[in-house]
Amino acid sequence: MDINHKNYQHLSLSYTYTCFQAYCNMENYSLPVSAITNGKSLDEIRKSAKYHPSIWGDFFLKYNSDNTKISDVEQEELAKQKEMVRKMLFQTPDDSTCKLELIDAIQRLGVEYHFEKEIGESLKYIHDNYKLQISKDNDDLSIVALRFRLLRQQGYNVPCDVFCKFTDDNGDYVASLRNNIEGLLNLYEAAHLLKHDEEILDKAIEFCSSHLQTELHKVTDVSLSKRVKEALKMPNRKALTRLSARKFMDVYEEDEWHNETLLKFVKLDFNIVQKMHQIELSDATRWWKKFDVENKMPYARDRIAECFLWSVGVLFEPCYARARKILVKALSIASIVDDTYEYATLDELQILTDTVERWDVNETLKDLPPCIQMCYRSLIDTYVDFENELEKDESYRIQYAIQDMQKLGRAYFDETKWLYNNFYVPTLDEYLKVALITSGYMMASTTSLVGMSDQVSKKDFDWIVTEPLIVRAASVICRLTDDLVGDQFQQKPSSQICYMKQYGVPHEEARAQVKKRVRNAWKDINQECLEPRPASVSILMRVVNLARVINLLYSDADCYTDPNKSKAWVKMVLIEPVV
Repeated sequence: MDINHKNYQHLSLSYTYTCFQAYCNMENYSLPVSAITNGKSLDEIRKSAKYHPSIWGDFFLKYNSDNTKISDVEQEELAKQKEMVRKMLFQTPDDSTCKLELIDAIQRLGVEYHFEKEIGESLKYIHDNYKLQISKDNDDLSIVALRFRLLRQQGYNVPCDVFCKFTDDNGDYVASLRNNIEGLLNLYEAAHLLKHDEEILDKAIEFCSSHLQTELHKVTDVSLSKRVKEALKMPNRKALTRLSARKFMDVYEEDEWHNETLLKFVKLDFNIVQKMHQIELSDATRWWKKFDVENKMPYARDRIAECFLWSVGVLFEPCYARARKILVKALSIASIVDDTYEYATLDELQILTDTVERWDVNETLKDLPPCIQMCYRSLIDTYVDFENELEKDESYRIQYAIQDMQKLGRAYFDETKWLYNNFYVPTLDEYLKVALITSGYMMASTTSLVGMSDQVSKKDFDWIVTEPLIVRAASVICRLTDDLVGDQFQQKPSSQICYMKQYGVPHEEARAQVKKRVRNAWKDINQECLEPRPASVSILMRVVNLARVINLLYSDADCYTDPNKSKAWVKMVLIEPVV
């Protein structure tokens, strides 16, 4: 989530970038604020920030339980079709290629949550008989790679040496594979489940990416061609389940070998779940409008639809309705808080930070500007609402969420002090200590669990607030990906600038090192999802999904701050039904 990225459009980007480069040529790496701001005060710069207004307005208010009703006929038909797919799963032999392909299709089409038990049992059998199956088809790259990916996704730590068969004496993949498009595609997707020190999978990504791009024009199969293009843009491991499923439906339908029974079920399920999401977004929009952000906090981004897409990316399944409701509000309020820390003066923010630290529900901050008062009341009132959503035996959870929000506020204030301290540029380690928190993903990881019913225990909350490796990895992906797309737009220190300062290297080398850290963070996530796991799959997947969301929203640009760049995704997931 980096809700912390900014784009101050009134500044000359080339001038700003030139100033940033100057950091590496100065002995103390401290630059007067006036040098960055063309003589304007920092307060003037902040108060002139302009964000694109919401492009959705009242659009989602039209959805309600009457016009978005799920009929009994739809529910009965869904149950009927679900049993047909379940029967098909049961009847397909576990030791067959057809079973692998069926499981893969079910997962990629976004309906795995209906068949977790059946799929789990099948993959356990496949894992338990792994060596036997490998011995039967170890020459078929497509099957070997598909089986490897499905088992790794399930948490089985199967070895990557199954791919040695396809390499030469130097450990490089043999050139004869370049025409095996289906095999290369499956290997490419499988390789993104890599851990540290798996060079053969690192090489696979590079090899497959190169040859899939050069050979793509020769592919005559329309479905295969589209699958390759989408994988190169967004590998399955890093893709949002709901958006990826919607795209895959069209590709799957074009495949002459598709299963009509499965496709019919998938479409109906997508549309029913979409109706649930529409009603939820309508409620969230109504809640959001009471804050009147456009008029009372005009400096802040008005992004309720985008935040809801974010929460759907983290937990889309119907059983997580309450968790989505809580998370979308937390993300939206955090966005306001973030923008307030970019807008207010240092003295105002000192008071705000201290007040958030006390968490006094009766505090009004009456001596501060109305917008600061509104920011605080919005925060407090929202968390009071969260507590009201919880059952009595769950009420302890809100304290964990509050602690992470307080932690976020302290880190926002630390970043602000850098700007007021002659635009101080910290070392990379110093920067990451604060910036991983201000990415918002530690707060979001904890808050995503608050509404997850009895799937989560106090022990899980005790674990997640300690900044475990998987949460830190997701935060690294969030923060550094944001830094990469905002490299020439941010009027504050970034990971690249801090790296340049600390190691005295040119800009491009710093960017390369930042990208490497993002790749390593994905390896950390993959490792943490393998058995023995530090937490349950349902909990770990919230963190994985947070990383997936940021991978989408910051793939090419800041698609959160600019709502036009995420408009198509909102339409696909939340507006347009499948036909």
